Amino acid sequence: MTSAPEGGEGAAAAEADGGEAAAGPAVAVVVVNHNTRDDLLACLDSLADAGADEILVVDSGSSDGSAEAAAARPGVRCIALDNVGFGQAANAGVAQTGAEVLILANADTRFKHAAARALGEYLQSHPDVGAVGPRIRFPDGRVQLSVRAFPSLRQAIGHALLGLWWPANPWTRAYRLTDWDHDREGEVDWVSGCCIAVRRAAFEQLGGFDAAYFMFVEDVDLCYRLWQAGWKVAYAPVTEVIHDIGGAVSRRRYRMIVEHARSLDRFFGRRYAGSWRRLARPLIRLGLVGWVLAAAAWTLARGKTHAHA
Repeated sequence: MTSAPEGGEGAAAAEADGGEAAAGPAVAVVVVNHNTRDDLLACLDSLADAGADEILVVDSGSSDGSAEAAAARPGVRCIALDNVGFGQAANAGVAQTGAEVLILANADTRFKHAAARALGEYLQSHPDVGAVGPRIRFPDGRVQLSVRAFPSLRQAIGHALLGLWWPANPWTRAYRLTDWDHDREGEVDWVSGCCIAVRRAAFEQLGGFDAAYFMFVEDVDLCYRLWQAGWKVAYAPVTEVIHDIGGAVSRRRYRMIVEHARSLDRFFGRRYAGSWRRLARPLIRLGLVGWVLAAAAWTLARGKTHAHA
């Protein structure tokens, strides 16, 4: 087990002795954005009373004025990059802050009052936890299934082939943990990267997100490597975040389907690199091709349905 940082106790001791607080901010929120200006501004509005010590926006190649709008907000730092994908953009944001707690979020999230502070306090009080995810809700109040299991080969194949057409199939239910009680705290395999709080010591130990993931699965990979390094990953409904799924992804659906498959291929390659299961990678790739075709057909059919609604 890797040693945990001294953040919480050290800060408390400094205050007790009348010393100065830590030089850097305790909690930083890094928001990654790509061409979702309205979502981004709504996210920044919600962060005004979320308890963050620092707010950074990493704009990944937007052409809709997002970067300029974010830079004009008081108390917000904006970093403008080319379109490098979520993981690499988040890494760039983290590199610009010295905060001990890093909250990494999509631009289509909305934070509740004191949400950032609550996540920071959770990590401070759980020194063996490397990352924690809050309860996530849709804008209409429904709970999002933001807790997942690392899928077995059987679950991966079943979910890929049947998940779109038969969401209640047993393999998808096992992977998505549909029966998980989202009112209780607990250790989990991984949590959604739409909003995840990560301990800096753990994040730096891993070298951050794997930049080879352009979109999707980088959160699964990060949590998997945290577990490998001896850190725990937790779900804790100590606060809530609203996630309005869509944003930049919805405008490039077919490309995103391909990117998702490519990322899954990389993750399975890493997970089974030292196992006999690596021999099944050609079969996994064949299954991913089938999933891409099925997902494209499903997306096309859904689009036609909505067009005639």
